[in-house]
Amino acid sequence: MPAKNEDLHGMAPDKSDVALLLIDVINDLDFLEGDQLLRHALPMARRIADLKRRAKAEGVPVVYVNDNFGRWRSDFSAQVEHCLGDGVRGRLVVELLRPGEDDYFVLKPKHSGFFSTTLDTLLEYLEARAVVLTGMAANICVLFTANDAYMRDLHLAVPGDCVASNTEEENRYALDQMAKVLKADIRPSTELSFKALAGKNG
Repeated sequence: MPAKNEDLHGMAPDKSDVALLLIDVINDLDFLEGDQLLRHALPMARRIADLKRRAKAEGVPVVYVNDNFGRWRSDFSAQVEHCLGDGVRGRLVVELLRPGEDDYFVLKPKHSGFFSTTLDTLLEYLEARAVVLTGMAANICVLFTANDAYMRDLHLAVPGDCVASNTEEENRYALDQMAKVLKADIRPSTELSFKALAGKNG
């Protein structure tokens, strides 16, 4: 059997107990409730950007888990460029969270980041046993991904200030469900410790 690739993806960590997932943040928000979601997504994006900087400083891999928006022939870089265009509603969010060259990405066809994607394989390669979920919408794609992560016995953290939904009520309900049913840690990102998450799986 061939030896494990020592450098799967540039400078990105190839082994980590914890992975930071950014769900559907590369998004043009071109739908009926897009303006409503943008009001919550923009402050969310600023906090995710801070969390991402911390993750990189601590050697935690960053994985973009993004919808393909029904474009089965699209690639991730094309989606990023589209969202950075003039007049695109989600542009400010994407500018804050533009992927780096050493970030991982997974394109998903449905709500869960695990459904018909390579996310399982990537997390297995990284040997991750805990995931930090961020992004939108908390009550849809983040919730579905959290549910599938829980069923895979992954330890979950969903920082409450790093997810967004159309309304604060929907966001709070989704967070409460993830905390109660999926045992997710929903404390704010400023209180989240990547080292402590790694320790839970040591």
